[in-house]
Amino acid sequence: MSISKEREHELILAASRVREGAYAPYSGFRVGAALLASDGRIFTGCNVENASYGLSMCAERNAVAAAIAAGARRFAAIVLVADSPAPVSPCGACRQVLAEFGDFPVIMVTTNGEREDNTVGALLPRAFSAGDMS
Repeated sequence: MSISKEREHELILAASRVREGAYAPYSGFRVGAALLASDGRIFTGCNVENASYGLSMCAERNAVAAAIAAGARRFAAIVLVADSPAPVSPCGACRQVLAEFGDFPVIMVTTNGEREDNTVGALLPRAFSAGDMS
């Protein structure tokens, strides 16, 4: 599924804005995510670190949680924004969570505008799914 350039720009702005609110006192590495639901709503999330590192939450999973809480179950795209030399890809846990909801575009952008486009399926081939449990 492709989305318009205007919608992509809106998602990049939303991810950039929410990134500013990230709680990253340990790493200083703030990430913002903007998740586009199939019905057109946008849900955002930022990373939230914890002194017990394993309890930290990534921006992507926080955006998914916000969308699920609002009743969204189908997604058209996600944008990630980070202040990094190259675009940052979702971690393995986030890839698996995104794969639960389908194969859609993943747009990774740096604060300097460098960009990489991919899909959930390309980032996590052969993802574990409900079909694996039957």
